Amino acid sequence: MRILIVDDDPELASLVSTSLTRAGHLVSTALDLAEARVAIAEDFDLLVLDLGLPDGSGLDFCRELRRQGREIPILLLTAQSAVAQRVDGLDAGADDYVSKPFAVAELRARVAALGRRRKNPPLAIHEHGAIRLDVSRRRALRDGAEVEITTREWGILELLAARGGRVVSRDALLDGVWGVNTDAAAASLEVLVGRIRRKLARDLIRTVRGVGYALD
Repeated sequence: MRILIVDDDPELASLVSTSLTRAGHLVSTALDLAEARVAIAEDFDLLVLDLGLPDGSGLDFCRELRRQGREIPILLLTAQSAVAQRVDGLDAGADDYVSKPFAVAELRARVAALGRRRKNPPLAIHEHGAIRLDVSRRRALRDGAEVEITTREWGILELLAARGGRVVSRDALLDGVWGVNTDAAAASLEVLVGRIRRKLARDLIRTVRGVGYALD
């Protein structure tokens, strides 16, 4: 994959770049938003984005890209570990996050997980009462009106839709959407499932206690 790293710490950017290059990726770096806006005009497969940058917010840049219709997967680097901050990042359109300090091996695993999802997008239409999910186009309609669904929420819906109503374990969701199984990721999964239910329909996602979730 072609990966753009945006981080104002040259040593960290170099460390991550070297690690991902050794994993077989083509990596470019930018140290601030000004450089990132120039670089992102090229065709990248993944953006690794720090939130705290000297000339602006990585979160605002994430929103900016989504408003432009850019579908590039975005992995956030953040020193904030609270669930609320992570959810803010996901709502801004990010696909995943890594809290600083992080293990480079974990970052490589998350990059690989995002790459797998990009290569194998699910193709499905799922209907549930007044809800229509066009998974291939990432469009959700309720009573004919489009509902805004974040990128991470779509990750959950895509995995559930791909199973055609069969149960997807929590571990499979965490591995497929977050790329890691941690208490923090599990907490975020519960938060986002609740948000999807509130946005679309409370009975759209069925909880199978002790196992996982399924689309009804």
